[in-house]
Amino acid sequence: MALNLKQVPNTPGIYKFFSKNKIIYIGKAKNLKKRVSSYFGKSFKDRKTQQIKSLTDKIETFSTTNEAEALLLEQSLIKENLPRFNILLRDDKTYPYVHFSMDHKYPSISMKRSKHAVSKNFFGPFISVQAVKSTIKDLQKIYQIRNCSDTTFSNRSRPCIEHQMQRCSAPCVDLISEFRYQSDISSSQHYLSSSGKETKTLMISQMHKLAEKHEFERANEIKKRIKSLDLMHQEQSFNSSLTSIDFFTCVSKLDRTGVCILSVRDGKIRGTKTHFLKGNQLNDIDSLFQSLIFSYYQHSFSLPKKIILNSKPKNLSLIKQAVELKFGKTILISTSINSNTRKVAKLCKLNANQVIENRINQDDKYTFAIKDLALNLGLNNTNITIEGYDVSHHSGHNAVASAVRFSSNGPDKKRYRLFNIPKELSGNDIGSMKHILERRIRKANSNPLPEIILIDGGKLQLEAACSTFCALLKKQPMILSIVKGSKRMRSTETILSKNGIVEMSKDSSGFLLLQQIRDESHRFAIESNRRKKVKSVKYSTLDKISGLGPIKKRNLLKHFKSLGRIKSANINDLCMVDGISNKLALNIKEAFNE
Repeated sequence: MALNLKQVPNTPGIYKFFSKNKIIYIGKAKNLKKRVSSYFGKSFKDRKTQQIKSLTDKIETFSTTNEAEALLLEQSLIKENLPRFNILLRDDKTYPYVHFSMDHKYPSISMKRSKHAVSKNFFGPFISVQAVKSTIKDLQKIYQIRNCSDTTFSNRSRPCIEHQMQRCSAPCVDLISEFRYQSDISSSQHYLSSSGKETKTLMISQMHKLAEKHEFERANEIKKRIKSLDLMHQEQSFNSSLTSIDFFTCVSKLDRTGVCILSVRDGKIRGTKTHFLKGNQLNDIDSLFQSLIFSYYQHSFSLPKKIILNSKPKNLSLIKQAVELKFGKTILISTSINSNTRKVAKLCKLNANQVIENRINQDDKYTFAIKDLALNLGLNNTNITIEGYDVSHHSGHNAVASAVRFSSNGPDKKRYRLFNIPKELSGNDIGSMKHILERRIRKANSNPLPEIILIDGGKLQLEAACSTFCALLKKQPMILSIVKGSKRMRSTETILSKNGIVEMSKDSSGFLLLQQIRDESHRFAIESNRRKKVKSVKYSTLDKISGLGPIKKRNLLKHFKSLGRIKSANINDLCMVDGISNKLALNIKEAFNE
C-alpha cells in the first residue's frame, strides 16, 4: 500500500505506524517529515526498521510545540498501547515498597509488593524485603508510626509492646493528637523522598521553633529523633558522600540486554530494579534510557538530585529538558564516574550482567561459545562437537578413562563413555590414552567421531593421541590438549595443537568452554575410579569367605548397609539375614576377626 508522506508536517511531535489497524511502532521526532521519510528511503536499514517498513500500511502523526513534549507523549502512548517494535519494559516480578494507608485517620506503615508505584503513597522499589523491613523499623524509631492492621488498631484498649519499645506513639488509645500524628506521617514521607541531611535540617528548624514557643517537651522529642537519625547513619552508611543519587546501567551480550537501576540515599542502597530485553538495545541507547527514566519515575518526590548513566546518549539535553517539563524539577544527569561512585557503579553493572545470565538459555551460551571457539581455531563449520578424554587411577590401581561429549546444546550425557583400563596399562597414562583412543576409533562407524578431540595433559599426551589417529585414520579430527599452568592456576593454562600453542584469550567463551569440557571429563573419570575402588574394598573381605555367594553377599550388604556393621554384628544378628546359617555366621565372624 502506497503511503502519502507529503501530508506529514515539518514540526516536532510523535508518529504512529499501523499494520492492519494495529499500532506496531510509536516514535518521536524533532522534525516529523524527515524522521518518518527516513524509514522509507532506498538505503538498507537494520532488521527491525526493515520489518517496520514492510508491515506499515498507515501512518498517523501528532504535532507538539517542542521535542521534549514529544518525548513525554511518546512514553505515555507506548505504555498505553504496548506496540510490538518499541522497547517494552515489562516487569517480570513484583518489588517491595513502603506503603502508607493514607485513607485512614491515623495511617499505618507496611510493606506492599507491586510492579510499580501505583500512587504517591508507595515509596520504593527497595532492594529486598529485608531492606523494606529495616526502613520501616528506622521510621518507627524516629517517628513512632504504627505498623498494626486497622482491625488490631480499632480493638486496642491499651498501648501495645511497640509503644513500650518507643516505636509507636499509640494513636489507638489517643496518646497523640491527629494533627501531630499526621505531621509525623508527613515527616516520615519526607525522610523517604529526600536525603538525611535535608531531614535533619528540617528537624533542627522544628526543634528551635518549638523551643521559642516554650514547648520544651516536644522540642526534646525532636532532639531524640535527631540523635536516632545520626546514630542510624553512622551504623548503616557505606558511603556518606552519596546522599541522593540513582545509577542506570545497561549492558548487552549474546544479543540480549540487561538493565539495572540502583538508588542510593544517605549512603545506603535504598532500591533497585532490573529489566531483561531481547536484542542489543544499546544500538538505540537514547530510546532505551528515555524509556527507563520515564518508566521508573512516576512522581516528583522519587527523583534524586543526580542520575548517573553508564553510557552517554546522543541527546542528553533532551532527557534533562523533558524531566524538567514533566516534574518541574531540575536534576543533574551525568555519565562521569569518580572514586566515590565507582564502587556502586561496578555493583550496578554486575547486576545488569547477572540479569542476562539468569534469563538466557543455556543452549544460547554454548552456541555462542562454539562459534567463538571455531573462530579462534579457524574452522568454517560452527556446528561442531567436541569429546574430552581423561585417565584416572589410584597409585596405579583401579584405572579408568572417561569420554564426555559437548555440542552447541551443551553436554550430551547420553554419549558419555567409561573405559576400563587393562591391569598391565594401569598407571601408564600414555599407554592408557592410546588404548582408549584405539577403542574409540574402532567404534567410529556406529558412533561418528567429533570434529575436535580434547586431551587432558601436556605435549606427550598430545603426541600419543596424534600418532594413534594418524596410524588408524586418513582423515583425523582436530586434536587439542590443555596444559596445566603455573601452580595449577586456571589463568595460566595453555591450549596445544599439533602446530603448537593456540593463541586464545583466557576470558573468551571458547577457552572457557574447553576448560569446562576438561573439568567434566576429569570429574567423570575420578567418580568412576572412586566407585571402582570402593567396590573392590567392599567385596574383598566377603569374597574370601567360603560358602558366601553373590546373592548372600548382596543380602548382607542390603541388611547391614556397610562392612563396618557386618563386622560389629553378633552371630544372632547375622543369622537374621536370609540365607545365612549359624555355621556361615561363624565363618563370617572368623574372617573379620582375622
